[in-house]
Amino acid sequence: MTIDDQWQPIKNSALPLYQQIYEFIREQIISGNWPVGYKLPSQRELAAAYQVNRSTIVYALEELKADGWIESQVGRGTVVCQNTWSPLTANPRADWKTYIQSGTHLPNIQMIQEINKAEFSSHIIRLGTGELSPSLLPTAMIQDAFAETAALSLSYPEGKGSFLLRQAVSGYLQKKGIFVSPNSIMIVSGAIQALQLISIGLLDQDSAILTESPSYLNSIMVFQSAGIRMVPLNNGEHSFSAVSRAKRQHNTALLYTTPTFHNPTGYCMPETKRIELLEACAKERLPILEDDVYGDLWLDTPPPAPLKALDKHGNVLYVGSMSKVLGPGLRIGFITAPEPVIERLADIKMQTDYGSSTLSQFAVAKLMTNGNYEVHIERIRNELRERRDFVLSLLSKYFADIAVWEKPAGGFYIWLSLKKDIPLLLLFRRALQHGILINPGSLYGNYHSHIRLSYSYASKEELEQGLIALAALIKEF
Repeated sequence: MTIDDQWQPIKNSALPLYQQIYEFIREQIISGNWPVGYKLPSQRELAAAYQVNRSTIVYALEELKADGWIESQVGRGTVVCQNTWSPLTANPRADWKTYIQSGTHLPNIQMIQEINKAEFSSHIIRLGTGELSPSLLPTAMIQDAFAETAALSLSYPEGKGSFLLRQAVSGYLQKKGIFVSPNSIMIVSGAIQALQLISIGLLDQDSAILTESPSYLNSIMVFQSAGIRMVPLNNGEHSFSAVSRAKRQHNTALLYTTPTFHNPTGYCMPETKRIELLEACAKERLPILEDDVYGDLWLDTPPPAPLKALDKHGNVLYVGSMSKVLGPGLRIGFITAPEPVIERLADIKMQTDYGSSTLSQFAVAKLMTNGNYEVHIERIRNELRERRDFVLSLLSKYFADIAVWEKPAGGFYIWLSLKKDIPLLLLFRRALQHGILINPGSLYGNYHSHIRLSYSYASKEELEQGLIALAALIKEF
């Protein structure tokens, strides 16, 4: 249970501190904020949050137990209860626990939930975060974009998204060799929404999709919650025989791939492999879902053309995003597909959120049309290249005897492969206790001796401090 640290007992009140805490917790229960069966924070956490002695918390909890609001359960700690003589029985509360367990969308992986919470702690060094550091975001550029015009619209946007932005995306894609009209483009609230719309709008329940292994999709519940199975295909297995065998055995509906600066490995698929994959899927009439959110973030030389640019059969759905470049808070991505597919997905999108933010769409369109997007991209490439090389030097110094890795040519990630198997969950917990947040490889598949490192978020000082401490923790095993 998350503690409401906005509330504090009044130290100079005539009402004793324990009584104030009693009344506050009681109100949380009565209001339903702390439903029946929910576990209370520990005595130590409560004492720290409300800045009182632990004995004060103990006294308040004992009073709550005596009045039937809470109870202690072996192995679970202290939970909200509903005794027959409690005031709750006179006004029974909704059983929210049952509702929560009945939802069709699967809960996230427990470790991902912990990571999502820890990322908002200011004292944590984030070694796995897949986003740009706030210092690298174009805040001033976006502020200037809004200041340059008074023609902002706060009305609902078209289901496909702002035509101005779709036109800008169409021109941007032409530079990648992808020629699609604005009518074949839809703006989405980040690339993850594109995946969700595809999972519920184009695929049958109980179908299957081919994915690379390891895969980012294993760390989110988008396809699994739609009842879709994921069939792993090793990164090197893009031949016709491998795709054909997998489709025959599992009746797969499409293939998902991130060929350019793959998440989590950083791998960039050579052009020969891309052509091979396209031909294999074309023979099997298996559509490809290409996730190209990192394509602009090359650091040494431009990557091969996207699959969509090489596609001669209209077989590729192409997803991109501005979140990795302009900032995740904008929540702007896009998908290109045949017009009937776009119409179908736009209809579903209008039923779910009635369109992505008009303000975000305006800002992104402005930056893409006035040339500032390219200016910012060049700056980011230089910054990321410097950070990548800095991390590689640290790895050579502190990890040479415990891990191996490849130099990524772009994106955010280094896929660290430990030379010995260690309990990654225990390493994750110990690192977190030391103020270091990592993304274990097990989040992305059956990879229990790998860690996804990111050089895009933490500062150089944090990267050095965090990696030195992480190496020491690994060596303890």
